Amino acid sequence: MNNFSYHNTTAIHFGQGQIAAITNSIPKDKKILVTYGGGSIKGNGVYDQVVTALADHNWDEFSGIEPNPQYDTLMKAVERVRAEGFDFLLAVGGGSVVDGTKFIAAAVNFEGEEAWDILAKQGKIESALPLGCILTLPATGSETNSGAVVTRGKEKLAFGNPLVRPQFAVLDPQTTLSLSERQTSNGVVDGFVHVMEQYLTYPVNAKIQDRFAEGILLTLVEEGPKLIVDLQDMEARTNVMWAATQALSGLIGVGVPQDWATHMIGHELTGNFGVDHGRSLTIVLPAIMQVCREEKKAKLLQYAERIWNITEGSDDARIDAAIEKTKAFFSAMKTPVSLTEIDLTKADIDTAMASLEAHGMTKLGENGTIDLARSRQILETAFA
Repeated sequence: MNNFSYHNTTAIHFGQGQIAAITNSIPKDKKILVTYGGGSIKGNGVYDQVVTALADHNWDEFSGIEPNPQYDTLMKAVERVRAEGFDFLLAVGGGSVVDGTKFIAAAVNFEGEEAWDILAKQGKIESALPLGCILTLPATGSETNSGAVVTRGKEKLAFGNPLVRPQFAVLDPQTTLSLSERQTSNGVVDGFVHVMEQYLTYPVNAKIQDRFAEGILLTLVEEGPKLIVDLQDMEARTNVMWAATQALSGLIGVGVPQDWATHMIGHELTGNFGVDHGRSLTIVLPAIMQVCREEKKAKLLQYAERIWNITEGSDDARIDAAIEKTKAFFSAMKTPVSLTEIDLTKADIDTAMASLEAHGMTKLGENGTIDLARSRQILETAFA
C-alpha cells in the first residue's frame, strides 16, 4: 500500500427528513445563496423543505445551473455574490449543481486574469466561500469531495481544491423518488465507474481499499437493476445513494494507484457530442478493459472472481467473461456500451482525438501509458 494522508471534513446528514438539519448547520449571521438547476426541486417538495429550514436565515436563490454546468451561467452567480454580499452557498440538486457551486465558491475571490483559469490553467485558489449541499441525484460523489467539473462550450474540464469541499451534505433518499429512469441509471453507472477508476489498476496489497471498493461495486450491481424495475424502491434508493457517495468520498482511493482515463475520454464525448456523462463512461470503460487488459490483468482477474464469481477457464477467458458481465450490467441499466448505440460514427473519433490533444490528455491511465494512439484504439474498440 502506498503512503497517504486522508482527511474528509464533510458532515453527512443521511436519511429521510434530514433537510431540517441545515437549520443548525449554517450560522444565522450568514447571507446564503441557494443554488439549484431547472426547478424540479419545486415540484418534489425539496424546495419547500429548504424554505422551512431557512426560515430564520437571510437567503436568496439562483436557479438554472445546467447538467454539465456551464461557465457563463456560473459566472452570473459569481457576479450576484460579489454585488449582493452573499457569504455562504447552499447547493440543492445533483452533482452538476454541486460542482457548479464549488466553482462559484472558488471564483468569487479568484485573483487571476479570468476565473476559467481555475480549470484551464489550474489557477491557484487562495480562498473560497463556505458551502453545503442537499443532494437530490446520487451519482458523482461531489457532495463529500473537493473536485468539480465545469463546461465552457465544448470544453469540459476539472479542478480540485480542499477549500471547496462542502462543510455538510444532506442525503435524503426520499428526494430521489422523482428522478427519471434515465437519471437514475446514469447515477448508478457513474458511481460504478468511479469505483473502477480507483480499483481496476494494479495490485499494491491495499486489502481494505479493495474490499471496500468491491462492496460498493456489489451493492450497485445488486441494487441498481432493482430501480429499473421499480423506481419507487426506497430500500434500493437508500443503498444506491450511500454507495454513490462512498464511491468518490476519497476513502477507497487512498494509498492506491488511480486511472481516470475513462473519465478523460468520456468528457470529450460529452463536450463534443452532448453524450450524458454516465453514458459516456459505460461506452469507454469496457473498451479500456479490453485494450489495457495486460497491464490491468491481475486486477481484472480479481474483479472477475470477486464481483462476478468467474473462477474457471484461462486468464484470457476469465477476463473476456468479466468484460461481458460488465457490459451486460450496463445494458441492464439501459445505458449504451458502444458508440454505435448513440449514433456516432468512426469519423467522430477524429473530433474527440483533437479535443484530447488540445487538452493535453496525452498520457492517461495509472501508468501514463495511454497516449493518443491508444486513446484512438480505445475509441475504435468502442464501436465493436
